[in-house]
Amino acid sequence: MTLAFDLFWSFRSPYSYLATPRLIEISQRYDVDVRLRPVYPLAVRVDGFFKRQNPKWPMYTVRDCFRTAQMLGMGFGPPRPDPIVMNMATGEVPADQPYIRRLTHLGQAAVDAGRGLAFIGEVAPLIWSGEVDGWNTGDHLARATERAGLDLAVLERTAQTEADRIEAVIQESHKALDDSGHWGVPTMVFQGEPFFGQDRIDTLLWRMGQHGLSERSA
Repeated sequence: MTLAFDLFWSFRSPYSYLATPRLIEISQRYDVDVRLRPVYPLAVRVDGFFKRQNPKWPMYTVRDCFRTAQMLGMGFGPPRPDPIVMNMATGEVPADQPYIRRLTHLGQAAVDAGRGLAFIGEVAPLIWSGEVDGWNTGDHLARATERAGLDLAVLERTAQTEADRIEAVIQESHKALDDSGHWGVPTMVFQGEPFFGQDRIDTLLWRMGQHGLSERSA
């Protein structure tokens, strides 16, 4: 029996990026349906989120992400540009968010086209690997989308012509994440039980193993 879990994931989350290769590996190795559900980051979903955080938190997160990436053998660096437009000193996040809205809508369009995991697997490194300066310029996104088996022009057209529908789906995912009992990303939800963070993937596998998780046949 094929198992399934929802994956709540954000393009602005470094931990989502760090979890992605393992999640793709799981989808390929095991008989499990990974239902990707792109969401906006907390900076957009929760008004004033960064204003209420301990000022030490961002620096710790950066340090932790660098060492986790080293442990996993992945590149890591601050995104250029940041998918969220915000004042890092004050925590002010303006309402107009062109980067993250575009990315999240493209991600949902890729899910609808049946290539969501492949898309985030190619696009997330553009943003977080530290190897690309200006992921939103030139043909970076177009080439990454092509590697994922999609056409960026087609995705962009879908994102524009079906913007209201896509936004409604994203908002439904926000509610589903909240209803699961968690708020962060990446969060994997299996049979109503949330597993938050890239360091809970093994726990998720253990739980699914209790429900008959099996490897795909060759």
